[in-house]
Amino acid sequence: MHLALPATSANLGPAFDAAALAMNLYINIDARPAPSFSITATGRDEEICGAMENHLIIATYGEILQAQGAEVTPLSLRIKNDIPIGKGCGSSAAARLAGIAMANHFGRLHWTDAQIIGEASRREHHPDNASASWMGGLTIARMSGETEAQVISIRPKGKWPLLLAVPDQALATEEARRVLPAQYSRADAVANIQNAMLLLAAFAQGRHDLLTAALQDRIHQPYRAPLCPLLPCLAQLTGKPGILGSALSGAGPSVLVFLDPHSSAQKTRESIAAHLATNGLRAELLLTSITPRGARR
Repeated sequence: MHLALPATSANLGPAFDAAALAMNLYINIDARPAPSFSITATGRDEEICGAMENHLIIATYGEILQAQGAEVTPLSLRIKNDIPIGKGCGSSAAARLAGIAMANHFGRLHWTDAQIIGEASRREHHPDNASASWMGGLTIARMSGETEAQVISIRPKGKWPLLLAVPDQALATEEARRVLPAQYSRADAVANIQNAMLLLAAFAQGRHDLLTAALQDRIHQPYRAPLCPLLPCLAQLTGKPGILGSALSGAGPSVLVFLDPHSSAQKTRESIAAHLATNGLRAELLLTSITPRGARR
C-alpha cells in the first residue's frame, strides 16, 4: 500500500479550529505486511520518523484494528517525509490519517472518507488539519457527533503561492493552547466571524485584495505571538511588494505568508530573509502552494 499525505496549515488567521489548507509538501509511506514491525525513514526529521517507540502511525494503526476486533498485521514501513514535525504544519494529523488508512486497508474495514476524517479529528481534538490533509485544497470542517466530521472542500480560484517560515524550535500544541483565554468579548467574536467569512470569499472568488483585512484575528494569534516571534516580525511586511499577508500556521511556531501571484516568489523570499536577519531571527523559508490533491492511495 502506498500513501501520500500533504502538510496542512490550519486556523488561517480568524478561522480558528474551522478551516485549513493543504500544502505541496508530503509524507510518502509504503506499507507491506511483514513478520514484525519495522521502519526505514528518509527526508526531514528522519530520526523522529524512524523511531519505533511510540510511533504515531504504528500506534494509531494498532489501536484502530484492536478496537474493531481485527487482526493486527505487522508492517514494514518505508517513509519519505517533507513535513516539518511539531511546527504547526499538520504532521500529527497526517500521521494519524496514515495509521487509520492502513488499518482500513489491511483490516478491510471499509470506512468512508467521513469516518476516516472523523476518527483522525477525534484523536486530534479538531477536524481542520485532518480534513485538509485527506481532501486537499481548502477545507471547512466541523465535528458531527463524536465519530464523524462534516467537511466541505473548496478549490481556491486562481493561484495562491505561499511561503512557509519554519523556525528551528518546535512548539507543542498543548503549550500553545494554554495561553488562550477561556472567554472572549462579543466584539472579538463578531470581528472573527466577519473576517473568516471574508477570507472564505477571498479564496472562492480569487480576491487577493481582500486577504490583508480577512486574515486579521482576535482569538488566538495575539495570545500566541510571544511564543512565536516570527509572527509579529513577518506581520510587519504585510502590504510590502509581493506580500499579501501572513498567519500563524496551525498553533505555530511556523508562519504562513501569502504571496502576490504577480510578483517574483524568489525575490519576495529574499526580501523576507533579509527582514528576518535584520531582526535577529532565523527560519527556513519554503516556497510552496495550495495543493488540490489530498491523500493519494
